[in-house]
Amino acid sequence: MNLLLVIGGNLGDKLENINTTCVLLEEKLGKILKKSPIYETKAWGVTDQPDFLNQALQIESNFSPFEVLAICQEIETKFLKREKKRFWGERTMDIDIIYYENWQILTKNLVIPHPYRTQRKFVLEPLADICPDFVDMITQKSVKTMLNGEW
Repeated sequence: MNLLLVIGGNLGDKLENINTTCVLLEEKLGKILKKSPIYETKAWGVTDQPDFLNQALQIESNFSPFEVLAICQEIETKFLKREKKRFWGERTMDIDIIYYENWQILTKNLVIPHPYRTQRKFVLEPLADICPDFVDMITQKSVKTMLNGEW
């Protein structure tokens, strides 16, 4: 099944952390089919922190959405994901499930598609590199259309 993730962080060796995360995701989740370029972006939400490196990935995976979440959280934990000082604060690695096929899941621990996907340029820009014509099942707009603000 087609899984779209955005990974990134703003602490430590950011480039090495992205590369290591890609290796771990491919080992644990499935084959990485496409990778966007790596983007340097300003923090979103809480802006008084270092810039992030972000990358979108398309992965072929046979795991359930909840298994994917558990694997992503396990990988994040290897990086000591974030200081718990503040929500949306600094982190070594964050793995966001943006889309998984056309699944729509709304639970306490997992929301697919990602609830902030349409508001974050650091999500839409790298996604547009790997799947510009992917249509969001809720907005019925393509990633490219959302990135260009053509609502």
